[in-house]
Amino acid sequence: MEISPFYDKKVACIYCKQNFTTTKIRSRFIRVSSHESDFKPVYSNPEVNPIFYNVAVCPHCGFSSTDDFSSYFAPGTEEDIAARITSHWNGRSFSAARDINEAIETYKLAYLSAMFKKENVLTLAGLTLRIAWLYRDKGAEVEEQRFLTIARNFYTTAFSEGDFTGTQMSETRVLYLIAELSWKIGDENEAIKSFSRILERQRTSSEPKLIEMTKERWQDIRAIK
Repeated sequence: MEISPFYDKKVACIYCKQNFTTTKIRSRFIRVSSHESDFKPVYSNPEVNPIFYNVAVCPHCGFSSTDDFSSYFAPGTEEDIAARITSHWNGRSFSAARDINEAIETYKLAYLSAMFKKENVLTLAGLTLRIAWLYRDKGAEVEEQRFLTIARNFYTTAFSEGDFTGTQMSETRVLYLIAELSWKIGDENEAIKSFSRILERQRTSSEPKLIEMTKERWQDIRAIK
């Protein structure tokens, strides 16, 4: 019997606490052939794209989240979610195979949920960057640029507020994303400034691969300019 790449995972909504099923992809079927300059993974089989299934959408209340969400709800946020999300929810389920449009929809639901929950800025940055990636795959350049800009601004805030401290995101990685996304949206001054910051701190960085990526991008920029 052939094993499907997809399986159903039972989860509990961190907001309403009710159980539901969401679709995931078995890790053995995930093959990354390369990464783009903003870390977007390119999968060997586009039909088996785990990004499509990162968001769990609760069919009971509409609250949508990823594994990056914390379980803590700040005072007043639960009432805000009830008024702005749950009261308008029609009980739709996303617990099946998703196409790219449905994947984008789930990420936008997670983005709204994160905003009303007041998730940390780094989580908001990651959500909006992935929305931009999905629009890139779809060939929707205007929407891709819009969400790249939003993501860049969130990463800038995360850097200035030290929001990445205690997470898997290093200072070098956050700075790199600010630089690379700035370059992609045409903000050359910010891109050059942030790439320069990384090179200035390269001796104290614990990520030599990122330093090499920065040097390569710096050479690309100098060649263009």
